[in-house]
Amino acid sequence: MPAELDTVFQALADPYRRAMVSRLVEAGPASMKELAAPFDLGLPSTLKHLKVLENGGIITSTKEGRVRTFSIRQDGLNSLRSWLDAHQLHLETGFDRLAAAMAANPENMSDGD
Repeated sequence: MPAELDTVFQALADPYRRAMVSRLVEAGPASMKELAAPFDLGLPSTLKHLKVLENGGIITSTKEGRVRTFSIRQDGLNSLRSWLDAHQLHLETGFDRLAAAMAANPENMSDGD
């Protein structure tokens, strides 16, 4: 899973690609031309960004005639979600221990004076 996670982070490292993912999440499948429209990107540059997202397993594409349509993969961000959930749990556990230690030793807390 580390290699898969690295690929997802790499794919999402670019602001254009993150915007394209957001667009697909919010509005559903779109053509390359629709995804390129909000940016000052040519279609070849847009295609390169979309290929990175597709190789990262975040999106998928289908071709019907001359039009290629891109969609979010349902499981495309699962590795990222798992990684974030594990780190969130670790942080919460640490904060819970800190709160317990502070509650057990209130005399060691200063009021900033």
